[in-house]
Amino acid sequence: MSPFVLDIRSLGRRAGTMTQVHRTVSCDHAIGLDLIGIPAESDIDLDLKLEAVTEGVLVTGTVSGETAGQCARCLEPLGGTVTVFLTELYAYPDSTTDQTSDADDIHRISDDHIDLEQAVIDAVALDLPMAPLCRPDCAGLCSECGVRLDAAGPDHGHEVIDPRWAALKDLATADGPGETGDDTAGDGPGSGR
Repeated sequence: MSPFVLDIRSLGRRAGTMTQVHRTVSCDHAIGLDLIGIPAESDIDLDLKLEAVTEGVLVTGTVSGETAGQCARCLEPLGGTVTVFLTELYAYPDSTTDQTSDADDIHRISDDHIDLEQAVIDAVALDLPMAPLCRPDCAGLCSECGVRLDAAGPDHGHEVIDPRWAALKDLATADGPGETGDDTAGDGPGSGR
């Protein structure tokens, strides 16, 4: 059984009945986005309140865990903590909410158990940045050589020659700068010839 599945039989169905859940679980797969998330087998802390309401069980509280990933600009490793706030209704099987809601619109109670996993996955993914940065002004990688620009120094650069002008550079190098090979420059007026 998934560590995110909670048995709610002790809660009963009387509206207003509540219980607290404090536990640390781990998941066999990472939770988050491509560049950052809670790694597989990491501790995830659940601090939740389960309250029986007319239509089901209302789950509120926090879920937190340590994150790991890499900077979207320079690809350096980074980490931190994510804390998300859950407010999810799990509908009783015979409730009006269950009968009038589409399958994907609401969570449901199954055999007196609620499964928090999808709610946690969705909440964590929405809270994490799509493009995490090691710091807001990260300069990223050099587009020519791939070196980290923060480590390369301010004088790092590459001479980039437009391929359309490359042949002219070869000509200038062969003749020397300013040399045209034309020795008739002295034949003009005032040259003395």
